[in-house]
Amino acid sequence: MGKYNFDQLIDRHGSGAMKVDSLNEFFGRDDLLGLWIADMDFAVSPRIREALSRRIEHPVYGYAGAPQSYWDSITGWLARRHNWNVKREEITYIPGVVKGIALAINFFTQRGDKVVIQPPVYHPFRMVTEGNDRVVVNNPLIFDGESYRMDLEGLERIFRDEHPKMMILCNPHNPVGIQWSVDVLQEVARLAKKYGVTVVSDEIHADLMLYGKPHFPFASVSPEAAEVSITLGAPSKTFNIAGLVSSWCVVKNPKLREPFFHWLMVNEFDAPTFIATIGTEAAYTQGEDWLDEMLEYIEGTIAEVEEIVAEKLPDIKVIRPEASFLVWLDCRGLCMSHDELIKLFVNKAHLALNDGAMFGAEGSGFMRLNIGSPRSVIRYSLESLADALASVCAE
Repeated sequence: MGKYNFDQLIDRHGSGAMKVDSLNEFFGRDDLLGLWIADMDFAVSPRIREALSRRIEHPVYGYAGAPQSYWDSITGWLARRHNWNVKREEITYIPGVVKGIALAINFFTQRGDKVVIQPPVYHPFRMVTEGNDRVVVNNPLIFDGESYRMDLEGLERIFRDEHPKMMILCNPHNPVGIQWSVDVLQEVARLAKKYGVTVVSDEIHADLMLYGKPHFPFASVSPEAAEVSITLGAPSKTFNIAGLVSSWCVVKNPKLREPFFHWLMVNEFDAPTFIATIGTEAAYTQGEDWLDEMLEYIEGTIAEVEEIVAEKLPDIKVIRPEASFLVWLDCRGLCMSHDELIKLFVNKAHLALNDGAMFGAEGSGFMRLNIGSPRSVIRYSLESLADALASVCAE
């Protein structure tokens, strides 16, 4: 047992948590175990809660600026954790990573412009692009049955023939959990530079690297990457504080940065609340021991998931993530249609996971399992799935 108790069961019902209080809206029933939306059921670091409590106890909640210590906490974290030197003028606040993607799309592209995504991938990439009247161009990842790789030849064909204005990169990739190598990222940057494509890199899972693997910020891998990139990150997934709505944007190239940051400023998109600044600063300056212990706990949970699935659900394959608390399950060995697969999880096992097809057609037959819960909950969920599958097979 470490310093923090990640085995603690916390009832989140009635707290407004989408994970449990919005089940009926998204799954049609509310008697499910929530293992879907990407937040964790772990208690937030006491240091974050203490910092917020001290501020909340003050009787006045007026306008608040972002202190220098807030910016220092972010740039210090990036330097310490990812060996990435970011200057104060290169970073700004963003009210959420998805909102940051939307803002970048609206500023750097026009209606009808093409935007490249790499399915199976986080579904808001498609939704935000299409919702803003841009055209999605898919560059699907290649799956060999064990792991995924980027189709760089296909990417160059798209850049050359389709003339997209933007690419949305997921680094590390959600939902497949891979951290792209320096070589791959350098090639993406080379192609983007060659064909005039701006790359928006979603790096919200960057701090959740597992098994000692390093994260490689896209903008850091080459001069070309720094020139073409807009990087978005946040402490939200890292420290389980998504409800504080605190994210950041780094743009190294002044030709991209200065007009974009000016537009964000005049529209007040870059103005954080004091809840965001205080929570972020406490997380980045006092939460590292909590994070390290949590990641060790997640690695242990992944080992249990692999063991239980191999023993009780041998027709399901676990794609081990290199980052994050999200596990991509290849369920195609069950030989079910995708609708049958969803019915198995939801109506038979009473589990709410993210349906793989929501990440693109390439995710059909897969499910995304959020293991950011006490291990007893994850064990129970897998045993429920095994029992449900046995009952289906017996029918």
